[in-house]
Amino acid sequence: RGLQDLTGDGGVCKHVLRSGTGQLVPPNSSVEVKYSGYLEDSDKPFCTNRNHKVPELMKLGKDITLWGLEIGLLTMRKGEAARFIFKPCYAYGQQGCHPVIPPNATVTFEVELRDFINSAESDAFFELTPEQQDTFPLEKVLEVAEAERQLGNFLYRKRNFECARDRYKKVLSILGRSSSREAEQCQINTSKLLVLLNLSLTYLKLECPAKALAYGEAALEIDQRNAKALFRCGQACLYMTQYEKARDFLLRAQHREPFNHEINEELKKLAR
Repeated sequence: RGLQDLTGDGGVCKHVLRSGTGQLVPPNSSVEVKYSGYLEDSDKPFCTNRNHKVPELMKLGKDITLWGLEIGLLTMRKGEAARFIFKPCYAYGQQGCHPVIPPNATVTFEVELRDFINSAESDAFFELTPEQQDTFPLEKVLEVAEAERQLGNFLYRKRNFECARDRYKKVLSILGRSSSREAEQCQINTSKLLVLLNLSLTYLKLECPAKALAYGEAALEIDQRNAKALFRCGQACLYMTQYEKARDFLLRAQHREPFNHEINEELKKLAR
């Protein structure tokens, strides 16, 4: 009851447990999913990643090898939870996977799509030569930059700060172009500002306050009143015991956001 036949042959059937929002997962995306796989008549999963606080990001067509699961994920939206039933030809086939999966096994997967990043455009961009990248339309470059930044954010949440830093720097390198059109330059600066803030925070986590300060000040060159940039600079100066500079940055940040708890706590730390 409630099963949807996704393949027309009963090979992949889906039951939505919780609806999601937004667009369907595009092909070649990188997905963040929680899943558990079950054999028929078993309530104990033979595979699961639900014990991972932040699951690995997996790329469709590369990291996900179960054909039925890839078909199923392409029908999901962010936040959706679903149960899938995969017949053997869409799962582990006639041979199964000894000793866990018997031959000709029908399996059930419960899947929660937590997030996805449409990285197809990004993958195509980085396959181009530098000369070809320079002629890429700005709109597409900004899409690539945002996809890469989101990948950096995922790595940051995984506390893989070195790899997150490298992703952010990669984004910064492709945003190095300038435009004579004011509107276009404004778009570039808006994207660059987010990356500079990400880098400043990441370098704080890496205990490199001088670099955190440098990227925070670069962000202030784009927006001198940005509260996050002022706050990051204040944190970096406090870390380096440059107390007067820290106070100046933090008070300016507090002036922009007087009820920001993090800023006020940092000022209390400075006072102590």
